[in-house]
Amino acid sequence: MIAYIKGVLREILDESIIVEVNGIGYHIICPNPFIFQTSLNKEIKVYTYHHVREDAELLYGFQTQDEKKLFMQLISVSGIGPKGAIGIMANIDIAQFVAAIEREDAKYLTSFPGVGKKTSRQMILDLKGKLTSMFSLSTPDMSKDVAVQGSKDQYQEAKAALAALGYTDKEIKTVMPYIQKENIQETDAIIRKALTLFAKK
Repeated sequence: MIAYIKGVLREILDESIIVEVNGIGYHIICPNPFIFQTSLNKEIKVYTYHHVREDAELLYGFQTQDEKKLFMQLISVSGIGPKGAIGIMANIDIAQFVAAIEREDAKYLTSFPGVGKKTSRQMILDLKGKLTSMFSLSTPDMSKDVAVQGSKDQYQEAKAALAALGYTDKEIKTVMPYIQKENIQETDAIIRKALTLFAKK
């Protein structure tokens, strides 16, 4: 089991990063590779999960231990493999996700890519009661739930609008981490900020 990799970030690809350690480049699949953008050609530490199957050995990587732990819980759910779990992780807020599991919010869970009603029910069945103590998180109140869900919807709307303007998914993913750090909430403001960042590239 490879617990983590510490090395120099050499490349950022659409779904992965390349980290060089002692002359060896490790290909690591990540939920959002572009979150590492500011660390290009710098030393980083990536928490990893080493997935072995008959036809391949794959490394999945995360910024934090909590992200890795949640990924491990997701792949323990019947019907969710590493690829599906990475898709969920790319759009996740851990505190919000834990709250949704605890209140059995299937509607929230089915908002993730590849998660239908059957999978959401299985996630609740397999994970309820396990996550709150694992992450030492307090459950947000309902007003906060609504606010976070609203923020997520606004980012989705902004991404769709930028795509309609002709920007590629890769370009959009490149700027979103910067916008999220500034906690911009309004759809129009997200779009304006993204256009400003595109103009600087």
